[in-house]
Amino acid sequence: MKRKKERQGNRPLSADELLRFMAEEERPLLWREILRRLGLAREEGIGLRRLLRQLTEEGKLVRIRGNRYGLPTKMNLVVGKLRCHPDGFAFVIPEKEGEDHIFISPRKLGGALHGDRVVARVESMRRKGKEGRVIRVLERSFKKVVGRFARGKHYAYLVPEDERILQEIFIPEGETKRAKAGQIVVAEIVRYPEATERPEGRITHILGYPDDPEIEPQIIIHKYDLPHRFSSAALAQARTLPSIPSPEQYHDRVDLRQIPTFTIDGEKARDFDDAVAIEEDEKGERLLYVSISDVSHYVEEGSPLDQEAFFRGTSVYFPDRAIPMFPPELSNELGCLQPGVDRLTLTVEMRFDEEGEPKGVRFYPSVIRSAKRLTYTAVRKALVDGDEATQRELRPLMPSLEAMARLAEALRARRLARGALDFDLPEPEVILNLQGEAEDVVRAERNLAHQIIEEFMIAANEAVARFLEEAGIPSIYRIHEPPSEESMKEFRRFLSCLGYRMRKTETPSPKGLQKVLEAVRGKKEEKVVNKLLLRSMKWAKYAAENIGHFGLASQAYTHFTSPIRRYPDLMVHRLVKRVLSKRGGRLSPEELAQKADHLSNRERVAMEAEREILDRYRVRLMKDRIREVYDGVISGVTAFGFFVELDDIYVEGLVPMTSLHDDYYRYDEKRYVLIGERTGKTFRIGDPVRVRVERVDVERRRIDFGLITG
Repeated sequence: MKRKKERQGNRPLSADELLRFMAEEERPLLWREILRRLGLAREEGIGLRRLLRQLTEEGKLVRIRGNRYGLPTKMNLVVGKLRCHPDGFAFVIPEKEGEDHIFISPRKLGGALHGDRVVARVESMRRKGKEGRVIRVLERSFKKVVGRFARGKHYAYLVPEDERILQEIFIPEGETKRAKAGQIVVAEIVRYPEATERPEGRITHILGYPDDPEIEPQIIIHKYDLPHRFSSAALAQARTLPSIPSPEQYHDRVDLRQIPTFTIDGEKARDFDDAVAIEEDEKGERLLYVSISDVSHYVEEGSPLDQEAFFRGTSVYFPDRAIPMFPPELSNELGCLQPGVDRLTLTVEMRFDEEGEPKGVRFYPSVIRSAKRLTYTAVRKALVDGDEATQRELRPLMPSLEAMARLAEALRARRLARGALDFDLPEPEVILNLQGEAEDVVRAERNLAHQIIEEFMIAANEAVARFLEEAGIPSIYRIHEPPSEESMKEFRRFLSCLGYRMRKTETPSPKGLQKVLEAVRGKKEEKVVNKLLLRSMKWAKYAAENIGHFGLASQAYTHFTSPIRRYPDLMVHRLVKRVLSKRGGRLSPEELAQKADHLSNRERVAMEAEREILDRYRVRLMKDRIREVYDGVISGVTAFGFFVELDDIYVEGLVPMTSLHDDYYRYDEKRYVLIGERTGKTFRIGDPVRVRVERVDVERRRIDFGLITG
């Protein structure tokens, strides 16, 4: 028997201590064995049980038969997320970065569903990788399922709208809410699947029939469980907010109301949370004011509004609506920097020389009065198009706009010189008619006005991150890790197929990738290379530890400029104020890390919901365009066909391999190309083609094209 482990003092056993102890053990242990070997008193057993339960739920320990505990890595077990495929198989994506995915056959899912956090046992190694089985579900990914209601001869069931949920949901009689066959409904899971039993649910909402244009936003809201109704406590607090700030609140604030300040946003924007102003001196130095709505003045930490905002994490934007982080009394009124009214703000005042080099920065609470609400289109007309009517309308602000354009150009040049990546990928914009149906999907414009605001917000965010880092207090950062070696190897191979070379280095640098983007600029493959490089990048996220931002080539970055629609910005505002006022009280790095993880997850959910709603509108648009002909570019090549992105409409569809009748085609995986065995004809990424819309499956969100010429 091993001798008892010695611990310092009588403090409770920590998770790290227990994990280190378990790593030294040669076999899985019972609870009483752990208690005895650690030299714990009997009364400490309750705390040990609680810690074992916590680490088991987190997947850091695994409980096996006989109630023994061990480390997953010592038992050939892997903890990860299950990713199911519509064809029935699945993969476990390990939480530990760098580990290979584990293939799970349909018979070995063990009642787990798509997205579940699971423990899997690796059972074999095949040529294509590891294979295994799910032995335990640690955490279910969803409690509700959206789908089509259907009736069998003696029972009712729900066909999940998400094809990756592989089992139908049985609905007992009395739990159907009188839904009719074919309607889209929401079901709450009351019993999850076992090895031999289907999942069971009860209908909670009837959303309507599939042809209703209003159905798409409702599906997304329920599918992603987006909180779209505010709590009564949050609404009650919002109603107590004043419509305008009182002059008593201006004390200890810098008065910027005499400086020409304005907002620049999109035509449809309603929540204006950033305003800008600029002054130039005779030396050519510029003083830039970035004033951000002081939401933290009205939303006290821990209040109902604060709790609601943290739970949501971010606002979510659909083509026809927004799901805001705050009620309209704050997001569209008191916290909105509307023109002609006084608003409380937090200002970053930055001084730059002619080349855009920073010469000084100040932070302070302020009060502003926006002179005008400008749009990106109006600024473009005035500065780029030279539209005389717009210039006359904006005459008092033209000197400021021209100075801002010069400064933004200098800031952008400095940012690119240090290696920041500038992806030229326009965002899709859905044009809706009065009935809420998609009329068109176009590439959203990105002009000089967008660049002005983008550069100023980046400069402000970097200045705030440096300020908090220098203050030495725990903070929350926006980080972006370098891409993995495997993704860069794949991207390098793809580039070589297009005739480009990329230096092989141990650690990729932003400058090296920037050279690739410059090399393809203006070429037919530019868009595809931009898209594939972006896919090769890791997701940016929030963290308590600053490791820099790879894509921006920035040593310190955070989010500060949008506290109406992003909760991390609200947190950063509070931290800045705490430093400025020299007040005590701070969150621990552990608390910040937990909040950062939650907010990164909420952002990811919002992004996936926004992406899916766009895909749905694209498919609905194309279902009325069967047999229409379009020009496009091959955007991806696979073993089952190739994808084409259309020139005139921002839509992508598949030309299936089975529709190519002029030859037998084989897929060359190493060269990303389809090759005709008889003719030698090839289809590769970037090739122009002409296609016809052949089939649109709204339910599966799939668009099939037929090749006309290419």
